[in-house]
This record gives sequence, C-alpha cells and structure tokens, in this order.
Amino acid sequence: MTASYLTLHASGELSRRGEAALARLAACDLCPRECGIDRTAGELGFCRTGRLAQATSGDLHFGEEDPLVGERGSGTIFFAQCNLDCVFCQNWDISQGGPWPESSARDLAMAMVALQEKGAANINFVTPSHVAAQILEALPLAVDMGLRLPLIWNCGGYESLSTLRLLDGVVDIYMPDAKFTDPEAARAYCRAPDYPERAREAIREMHRQVGDLVMDASGLAVRGLLVRHLVMPGRLGDALAWLRFLAEEVSPRTYVNVMPQYHPCGQAGHYPELASRPSSEEIEAARAEALRLGLRLDQRRGLSPRLLRRLWGE
Repeated sequence: MTASYLTLHASGELSRRGEAALARLAACDLCPRECGIDRTAGELGFCRTGRLAQATSGDLHFGEEDPLVGERGSGTIFFAQCNLDCVFCQNWDISQGGPWPESSARDLAMAMVALQEKGAANINFVTPSHVAAQILEALPLAVDMGLRLPLIWNCGGYESLSTLRLLDGVVDIYMPDAKFTDPEAARAYCRAPDYPERAREAIREMHRQVGDLVMDASGLAVRGLLVRHLVMPGRLGDALAWLRFLAEEVSPRTYVNVMPQYHPCGQAGHYPELASRPSSEEIEAARAEALRLGLRLDQRRGLSPRLLRRLWGE
C-alpha cells in the first residue's frame, strides 16, 4: 500500500497544507489550547515551543505494538514538550524538561530519511500535536529526498479537529492515547478539563480518515487507527468507558492496547491516588471488557502483571 502523503505531494497539496499550518503559528491554534501567541516571533505558549520543533531523538524502536514494529523496528522521532501537562507522564524529562536543540525542516526531513535507510518499518512521530506545522513543512523535503514509509501520529489524544483535517491523506496510522473520561480528573492531572470531549471527537475524526487498522501479509500495520489506554490505579471506570465508546461509537473492530505498565513518574508521587500501580484485577477487568466488546485487543509479548512486577524489580 502506497503511503498516503505521496499522492498529495505529487499534486502540490502537501506543500499547501504545510503553508496553511505554518500560517496558523502566527496566532497559534494548532491544538485545543488555542494560545493565540505568535510562535513565528519566538513567543511561547503552553507547549513552550516556538517556530522550530525540538526533536530529542530519532532511532529504531522495538517497544511499540507488534504491528508497528515488524522485524525492522519503528522509526521513532521524539518531540520535546507537549500540549498536555500530565503529572504522571512516563516521559517527563522529554515532555517537561529541556531546553532541547531546535530542528529545522531540513533537519526533520533528513531524520526521516535516515530512519528509512536504517530499515525502519514506518516513521513514528511521538508527541507531535504541537508541531504539526513543522512536520507538514518538512514532509515535502523528505519526499524529495526519497521518503516512502507510512507515517504514524503517536499522540496524547488532545487534538484540534482543524489540525487533524490538515493531516487527512497525510497520516497513515493514528495512535492516540485515550486517558480520562472525567473532566475533573483531566483538569487535575493534565490541566485539560475539555480532554474527554476533545479526545472523543478526535478519535472519531481519525477513524473517519483511516478506518480500522489494516495489516499486510506479514502482520505489519499499513493504515488505520490504534488506540492506547494506560490503566491507572483506581481509575478502572475510565478504561471501561473508553472501551465502550470505541466499540459503540467508533468501530467494534477498533484495535486497542490496554496498557498495564503504569508506574508513578513525573509528579505522580505528590498525588496519593496516583502513587501506586494498578492492581492485576484492574488490568484484567479492562482486558476482559475489551474482549467482551469484541474489540481487537493487542496481545503483545505477554505483558502480564507478574512479568511487569519482575521488570519493575519487585
């Protein structure tokens, strides 16, 4: 299957999308924060990112879901900063640390092509929501350099519909998180009380664009939606609500990863209710509900609670 963006590039539409996104940086509304600041002039809003993206690393990654990794690894590009402020962030040093070196459009394009030359199965943009314009700016350069791999939008789920529509026909695989269904929890832990509403509408739009996850004969994902939910202590209700939403309002064939590996990171230790790990009963209840609903539950590498305890050194 041909990567979606190649057709748009051939018609010139890919460059036009990049120009439209870059224009929005002058009164930035790329994400639901809608800070309205002029990032082209170096002003910083919630995401603490100006005109240029901050790419912290780019390498082959084997820790993603099996359909994204294949035998060659996923070509991940990690972006620093974030449009969320999750107190429990598992990548706190990247999302809240820095400052990190800035990357020009050419830098990003070269990073994508370098990953392709290493044998990456895809290009996996990690935490890309606040740098959608910079990615769209870099893509035509990357295509001219020979990029042909599918693109993954690996995001926190806090997306603007207008920005997602600029990505229609560009992104091949959407991989959002589905975090909280309670606005007050989203306010307390992510500073985003509108997260549940924004994430639901974003996931619907993502599915409209790319449909259910499609894999080739080798089991490698080539197009579609994959949703992640990190099971958190005492918040089984979020997991069950998201799973029902996916099955009933998106597609009963949605590919979902019920993730058991939460452990207190970032500032989670300051919140007693987040300072432990989810119980094996919570994890198994979430997985059982996914199976009951008929969702396509990721079965990656047997990450059982017992195995996780061993990995955590318990």
